Amino acid sequence: MITTLGIRREDKNEWERRVPIIPEHAARLMQTAGLRIVVQPSSLRVFQNHEYARLGVVIKEELDECEVILNVKEVPPAKILADKAYLLFSHTIKGQPHNLAMLRRFMEQRCTLIDYECITDSQGKRVVFFGRYAGLAGMLETLRGLGLRWRLQGQSTPLSELRPAYEYDSLESAQNEVRSIGERIAGHGGGPFRTTPVIVGFSGYGQVSRGAQEIFDLLPVRTLAPQELAAAVPYAGFYKTVFTEEDMVEPCTPGTVFSLTDYYQQPKNYCSRFQSYLPFLTVLINGIYWDKRYPRLVSKKGLRELAHRGPLRLQIIGDISCDIHGSIECTESITTPANPFMTWHPLTGTWHVGLAPDGVSILAVDHLPAELPRAASMGFSQALWPLLTGLAAVDFHAPLALCGLPEPLQRATILYKGVLTPRFHYLQKHLQKED
Repeated sequence: MITTLGIRREDKNEWERRVPIIPEHAARLMQTAGLRIVVQPSSLRVFQNHEYARLGVVIKEELDECEVILNVKEVPPAKILADKAYLLFSHTIKGQPHNLAMLRRFMEQRCTLIDYECITDSQGKRVVFFGRYAGLAGMLETLRGLGLRWRLQGQSTPLSELRPAYEYDSLESAQNEVRSIGERIAGHGGGPFRTTPVIVGFSGYGQVSRGAQEIFDLLPVRTLAPQELAAAVPYAGFYKTVFTEEDMVEPCTPGTVFSLTDYYQQPKNYCSRFQSYLPFLTVLINGIYWDKRYPRLVSKKGLRELAHRGPLRLQIIGDISCDIHGSIECTESITTPANPFMTWHPLTGTWHVGLAPDGVSILAVDHLPAELPRAASMGFSQALWPLLTGLAAVDFHAPLALCGLPEPLQRATILYKGVLTPRFHYLQKHLQKED
């Protein structure tokens, strides 16, 4: 039986201020589930120690007494405690090499590992996520980057007045500033969007894309279907278009009809068709899931071919998915909130950190929700805490199917007492490659 739940101090980097459970929900768990909750002290956490303590949560450095430990990001291997159940974003389900040492240590320590990314309902839909907040922060940063690029090109716009997302006191204050800029643009504005279209494309239609659109829609925006992009080129103003899978890929065999089910089952049978849209986009917001089975959205070769034809309309890519050499092949490196952009120069095949007046600038921050830590933590905790109310009845001595974990948490269990579960046994081959 579970009696004590712990919340780790986030220690991945200086920017990570989120929490998995906010103080209010910790208090509810203590009341409804009878759990004792221990929180490691932190000077960085967006919810301060006293906000937990005043609600009866124990503030304590050691988490040895906790059977279950929650945090947001990865745990340094040296700090993994034996025989514990951990809930976190492990970033291991693709076999990511940089986290295999952590996964191996969880196994050595006989730990149970539950990954938030894999918590789903009975239909396979994710129920716990930060995606909306990645989209919100990513769009804020991308708009700011666009304004700064235009300034480097000698054009002044209100977008350059936006601050980094992490400098706003709240999500609401950031939204209000974008809304105010939108009103100024609608009134008299100036800048390139008065004489040319600013077309922003959103790849995908999930939580990330919808969050990004929430911010962009605060500007005076008109919506286009992907097939209408060429017709918009002569007209000034802000436009958006949302790309579905059928817009982004097509069967490699001519004459074959696109099937969404077939695409996800047999992605090797599909080729990217996204190159045809790139000449019309000013900004691309990328929020799709990608791994090596799928065709790329934007390739280095494709950008080089476009650049040979003349100056690129494409100014900036907000690569919120942020896979190195992934769906956006020219995402060469992870950037930081302090310096969030890199720029790829298609004609020379070179890149550097920072913005530039030419080339394609890329936002490549891999933990964007941390730039809106309070709002992101509140939204995440609201979805997570009800799943934890049954923890008191869990018996980790029993087999996984009989231990009493709620089904969404069972489906998300990568390791059970140090052993890969059947659903995630494929990770063994990634571990063997590292040996």
